[in-house]
Formats: sequence, structure tokens, C-alpha cells
Amino acid sequence: MRKLVFATLAVALSSTFAMAQDDFDYTVDRFADIEVLRYQVPGFDQLSLNQKKLVYFLTEAALQGRDILTDQNGKYNLAVRQTLEQVYQNYRGDRDDVNFKGLELYLKQVWFGNGIHHHYAMDKFVPQFTQEFFDAQVRALPADKLPLCKASGQTVDDLLKVLDKVIFDPTYMAKRVNQADGEDLILTSATNLYEGVTQQEVEAYYDGIKDMSDPTPISYGLNTKVVKENGKVVEKPYKIGGLYSEPIVNIVYWLQQAASVAESDAQRDYIKKLIDFYTTGSLKTFDDYSIAWAEDTKDDVDFINGFIESYGDPLGMTGSWEAMVNFRNNDASTRTSIISGNAQWFEDHSPVDPRFKKKNVKGVSAKVITAAILAGDSYPSTPIGINLPNSNWIRAAHGSKSVTLENITDAYDEAAKGSGLNEEFAYGPEEVELMKKYLTVADKLHTDLHECLGHASGQLLPGVDPDALKAYGSTLEEGRADLFALYYLADPKLIELGIFKSPDTYKAEYYKYIMNGLMTQLTRIEPGKDIEESHMRNRKFISEWCLQHGKKDKVIEIVKRKGKTYVKINNYEKLRGLFAELLAEVQRIKSEGDFEAGRKLVETYGVKVDPKLHKEVLARYESLNIAPYKGFVNPVYHVKRDKSGNITDIKLTYDENYVDQMLRYSRDYSPLTK
Repeated sequence: MRKLVFATLAVALSSTFAMAQDDFDYTVDRFADIEVLRYQVPGFDQLSLNQKKLVYFLTEAALQGRDILTDQNGKYNLAVRQTLEQVYQNYRGDRDDVNFKGLELYLKQVWFGNGIHHHYAMDKFVPQFTQEFFDAQVRALPADKLPLCKASGQTVDDLLKVLDKVIFDPTYMAKRVNQADGEDLILTSATNLYEGVTQQEVEAYYDGIKDMSDPTPISYGLNTKVVKENGKVVEKPYKIGGLYSEPIVNIVYWLQQAASVAESDAQRDYIKKLIDFYTTGSLKTFDDYSIAWAEDTKDDVDFINGFIESYGDPLGMTGSWEAMVNFRNNDASTRTSIISGNAQWFEDHSPVDPRFKKKNVKGVSAKVITAAILAGDSYPSTPIGINLPNSNWIRAAHGSKSVTLENITDAYDEAAKGSGLNEEFAYGPEEVELMKKYLTVADKLHTDLHECLGHASGQLLPGVDPDALKAYGSTLEEGRADLFALYYLADPKLIELGIFKSPDTYKAEYYKYIMNGLMTQLTRIEPGKDIEESHMRNRKFISEWCLQHGKKDKVIEIVKRKGKTYVKINNYEKLRGLFAELLAEVQRIKSEGDFEAGRKLVETYGVKVDPKLHKEVLARYESLNIAPYKGFVNPVYHVKRDKSGNITDIKLTYDENYVDQMLRYSRDYSPLTK
């Protein structure tokens, strides 16, 4: 059996490699700190016609929600985007003019960030064009090119009064999501999830309606905007007839088409439950959908669509709208099926207090997928792994699904070849060779373990509020999953199961993780800023905690050589022991809802940046000419029909550029700006 596993993995990896070696052009565009890539969808042509239809219908449902996310990210985002697009398309001057080039850059950033703030750093973009230039171009537009202005009855002057402040005043709506300790996170965040309320009022509102004795609580606030009406805090749900009704109507239409060609009755059932959720806004219905979705593991085509991850909410409650369509990569799924099939063993042998372990791990399923479309909060920047549902009680009682996006990681790997990053920042040739030899496999295994087992592990103690960790919840949850994955990457069980051969494989991921957490991820932070993004905070607090707690034994050292700083790991086995110790503590914090301990851990080890080291890292990184962030354009779906209008085939092309795709999406999938 072990030989069969190795053979299967070898075939999967070699076929992926062969696909990547053709003449496919991965790079699409480069601007600011962004590189835009393409990804391939291998295997789509081998799907049945019915499966192709299902993918296509779900793809249309995914693209229809684009405006929702943009509006969630900021109340003026749609007006800014639409106005910029009209100026860009109707400009008749010199397109090499410095102001026009600056406006083009800003528009590309707004597209990528789904609003006026950076998708990762959350800071407001700085325009590289003058207010005078912008105002003149807006005034030169025909009235029918500014439908938002026309529909609201405003004049161009009214519109410019708002947009000039939004775009050019750096202090206004300065940060989309503020996570600074001690501040009112709602009043200081520009996100459009709250209006007219304070953090204290929102927390008091939810404290007043939560039933802490309910063992199956709904995900409070997941699909609502919280506002104050007549002096009273109320929720406005996202649903048909409520907020975002126009795009949701379109989403539902395409979900209905998808239900008509579902692969099974189970899949048809949960699609209909999702439609019911969009129709009613009921979070109980969303739980019913989530349970049915999690329990259906047999169908090849799958998707996510809805208000899901809460990183865009300063309080970690409201879900940003996102969607993704995918189908199973059967060859590459071998490793994930082995891991998920042994979920109970991993849970039983976890180094955490037995009180916090699941006695009976249920329904942990995992697969490697081929992404067919990215949308909403998964586009243009996308995760490489997903584990859902997020509800703790659903995961415990009904299980969860984990996926690794193989074709996305392949695109990242191809784009990163020859970057020189490891050669510049790794301690020496031994570490460079270690990562060159094992990192591709180790990285994928880390993602598999993080998504499949890390997020699915552990349990809350009875009566603990799932939202008890508040603004630190996302950071601590990502840290918990990372630590679980890091701990088990070094376990001999993975070799016993045939997941990989060399016992040194884990060292490549250990080194890259610590180097990234302490140094290279700082390339994503502006000078003088703290770390605020949840994933970056979790990598920092893990790496910094291990550095500090391993000092006595010199487990990790910060070494200076020829004026440059390096990370040196002296004892990988003891580092694993530190991961185990920290995992036990983070799981305790999560299980007990210990807010103060969680806050202290993150604030002590995960937030502050050494300005001297930061300056050095930025200078070294700049010399490599690498974009710190990457994202993707989607393939284009072409539907072939017979004379009666019936679909006879669907083909994909990959030649659409970034600007054309964004303008097409604004034209075809923007009901909120019509």
C-alpha cells in the first residue's frame, strides 16, 4: 500500500510539473506592489457536458456578487470605481501624461483591493494624480456616464465633494479594518458593515440577543449590516428584498440553473437550501445549508458562495461575500484523503489538554481541487486552502470540508521560480538547498494539515461564546491551525502513512516559516506601521514566541553576517517541542474563550516591528524586484449552443488581460451601479 501511495503521488507531481513546463504565460500585469497572474484549469475538457454546465452556471453565480464585496469594503467604493472607470475609458488626452498614468495605477489598485484600501495591509491607497486633474476629467464626462450621480439626483459638484474627500484626504477613512488595541475598532474602521454605532453598542447588542445555553448557536451577524435607527441598534440583513437584493437575485437565478444539472440529489438539496438562505436571510437556514454541504463529499464539482470569512469585520463577525467554483483533482487528492482518513489519530495524539480534544472526530473530508473561477473575497487575491464551515458546533457534529487549490499553488510556484528570495534571506547554502529540495512538497503538506486537520481540531468547552476572543479570534484561529500543521509535519506518522519519504522534508517548511514570520513578511508592511492583518500576526506571534522561548537553548538565533541579518535554526527537534507547547496554550485560549490571554499573546509577540530590521529587509527585498503580493485573472468561459439554444460544449481561454477583465466584469456583473 505504501508503494502505491508513493507511486500515485509521484504521478500527480510529475503531471503537474509537465503542465507547468509548456508555453503558458503566467504573468499578466505588474503594478505598485502587485503581480497579476493567470492560472490554468487542467481537466476541464475531460468533464462531462453536464459537469461543464454545472461549473459554468456556478461560475455565473459567483461573478454576480462582485459589487457586494466592493460595497462591504467601503460605502463609497462603487462610486469611486465607476467614476474612475468612466474617466479611464473616455479620456481623450495624452495617455502617457503623468496624471493619467497615476489615475490608471490607482484604478488598478482599486480593482485589486475591491475598494480604496489595500487588500492585505488595509491602508488607503495614495493617488499619484492631482485633485485638479481628476475634477477636470469628471466634469468633462457626459452626464449619462455618471449614473450614480444621475440616479441620486446629485450634481457633479455634489459627487466631487464626496469623491475628492474620499480619494485625496489621507485622514478620511484611513484604514479599512483597524485592529489597534484600545481603540474603538468600529469607529476607526472604514468598512461598510456598521453605520452610526460604536463598538460598545454593537457588543452590547449581541450580548443581549445571544443565548449562551444554546448548543447550536447561529453565526450571529454573519449576513447583516448593523446600524442605528431611531436611537436603536438594529441589523439589516443581506437578502432578496433587503440589502444587496439586486445582485442576490442574479446569484439565485444562476444557482437555480445549477440545481437543474446537479450531480446528485444531495447536491441539488444543498443548492436549494442556499437559495432559501438568500431568499429569507435566515441564519438557521444557512446552518442547514452548511450541514448538507459539509456532509456531501461524493460529488466532483463543488463551490462556495456566500457571506463566509469575517476577516473584513473589525469584530470578526460579519462575513465578506466570496465565491469559488472547483472540481476534484483525483490524483492529487490521494495525500489529503490519507490525512483526513487518519483524523482521529492526529486528534488523539495532539499535544493539547485532553479536555480540549474531540473524543469523536466526525466527517473530516479533504481533497485537492482545481479552481475553475475565483470571485468576491477570493479574487483577485485568493487563498491556497479552505476549510469550512466555520461554525464550531457544525464542525463537531457534522464535520468539515478541506480543500487545497493545486492549480493556484502551481501558478504561484511557476511565477516564483528564479526570484532569488531564498538565496538572499536564507542563512546559508544548506538552508537554500533544503528548501529547493523539499519546500514544494512541504508547503503543500502544511496547507493540507492546516486546512484539513488544524481548523477541524479541538473543541470549545460547554458555554464558551464562539466570539469570545473578539478582534483576536481570527489571528488565534489561524495560529492554532498553523501550529497544528507545523507540529505534525515532523511526525514520523507522515512517513508511516507514505505521505513523504525523507524525514528532513519538514525542516524546509520549518525554516521558511520562521524566516517568513520574523523577516520576509515584513516586506508587506510600510515603514513605521505595525502588523495588523490576521495571518501576518499569527505567523509573527508564533515565530517570535518560539524565538524568545527557545533562547536558553539557542533553538533559533538571529545572526548578523556582513551587515545582513539572518535566521538560524540550530535544533529542529526542539523547535517542534516549542510548537507543541504553544499549540497547547493557543488551544486552551480558544477552548476557554480566554480573551485577555489571547490579547496578551498577540499584542506581545505578533504586532510590533523592529524598525531597523524592517528597513534592512525592505532594502534587500527591493533589490530583488519581486512583487510582495500576487493575484489572478480568471479564465473566460465560452458557451457553444445549437440552433435551439441548447448548450453543446463549453471552452476556456486564458488570453484576457487584467484591465479588459475588470472592465468586462464592471459592465456585465455590476447591478448595484446600474
